[in-house]
Amino acid sequence: MQKKVSAAVRAFGRAHKAGLALLGGGAAALGVFWAARRSAAAMQWWVEYVSMPVKRFASALVEPLPFSFCELAATAAILICLVRLVQRIVRAMHRKQAGFAAWVLHVGTAAVWIYAGVCALWGTQYYAPSFAAQANMQAPALSVEQLAATTVWFAEQVNAAADTVPRDETGLFAVSKEKILLNTGHVYDGIVAEYPFLAGPHRSPKPAFYSKLMSAAGFTGYLCPLFGESTLNVDCPAVFLPATIAHEFSHQRGVAAEQEANFVAIRASTTCGDAAYEYSGWLMGYLYLSNAWYSADPQAASENYRTLCDAARTDLADNNAYWAKWEGPVKEAGSTVYTGFLRGYDQTLGMKSYGACVDLLVEYYYPMAQGE
Repeated sequence: MQKKVSAAVRAFGRAHKAGLALLGGGAAALGVFWAARRSAAAMQWWVEYVSMPVKRFASALVEPLPFSFCELAATAAILICLVRLVQRIVRAMHRKQAGFAAWVLHVGTAAVWIYAGVCALWGTQYYAPSFAAQANMQAPALSVEQLAATTVWFAEQVNAAADTVPRDETGLFAVSKEKILLNTGHVYDGIVAEYPFLAGPHRSPKPAFYSKLMSAAGFTGYLCPLFGESTLNVDCPAVFLPATIAHEFSHQRGVAAEQEANFVAIRASTTCGDAAYEYSGWLMGYLYLSNAWYSADPQAASENYRTLCDAARTDLADNNAYWAKWEGPVKEAGSTVYTGFLRGYDQTLGMKSYGACVDLLVEYYYPMAQGE
C-alpha cells in the first residue's frame, strides 16, 4: 500500500511540475516579504518606487468602469473554482479520474500568489513610514480632561454643520448616495495643502454590488489591494458615506493603519468645502471621541450626547438601528477574519484600530478646543 501511495505521489509530481514550481515560487515570494518587512528602508523604497506606482497604474485601468472591477474579478474567480470542482465531482461519479488533487493544487497555488500580491502591494505599506511619522504627530497619551474638551468641541462643530445639509421629512440626512459618490474630486484638496505627501491621482469610488453582504459582514467599504480601487457599501445609511469614501481614499494615497486612515478621513472631509462631507466628517469624529469618553466617564459623555441637536441624534439613531439588524454570526466571522488579517501585519489592535484614531484627533484638535 505504501509503495502504491509513493508511486502515486511521484506520478503526481511528474505530471504537475509546473504547478508545484509555481506554488513554490509563491511561497518563496512570501518568504522574501516576511524577511524584508523588518527593514523600514526597504519597505519605504518598495512602496515609493514599486507598489504605489503599480497600484496607480492598475487603478487608472479600471477607473473608467462604472462598477467595481474587484468584485467582478472575485466573483469570476469563485465561479471558476466552483465549476472546476463540479467537473471533478461529475468525473468521479462516472468513475473517471477525478483529479481532486490537481484542483487543490491549482486553487492553492492561486491563493498563495494572490496573498503574495496582497503582501507586495498592500502589506508593505504597514512597514513603511506611517502618516503620523510623516506628519510629525506623536499621538501622546491623553487625559480624560483633554478627551472631554475635544469631544465637546466636536459636538459644537456637528451642531453647526447639521443644518447645512438637506434633510427629509423625518429630519434624516438626505444627500443622495449617487451625488456623494460623484462629488469626490475635491475631497483631498484641503488636506493635501496641509500634508503634501498625501497628493495623488483622483480615483472614483465604486458602489458595491454586494453591499448587503458587506453589511452582514460589518463593512462599509474597502480598498482592493491589487487594483487600488475603492468599493463602497451603498446599502447602509448615507450619513457616513462621505467620510468612509475619504477613509478609502487615504488608503489609496498610502495610509495603511486604520486609526490613521480615520484621522485623515475626518481631516479631509472637514476641510474640503463640501457641506455633506464636512458634516459626515465631524459626526464620525464625534462618534469615535464620544465612545472613548463614554468608556472613561459614562455619565459625562451621556450628558454631552444630549447637547447634540435633534438632527444629529436622529442620524446617529438611524445608523445604529441599521447596523443592529446585522448583528450575528456573519458579522462576527467578518470581524474575526479581518482582525486576523490586520494582526498578520502586526496591527495588534485588529478591528479596534478603527477607533484608535482618538489619540490623533485629540493631539490635533485639542488646541482648537482650547481656543489656541
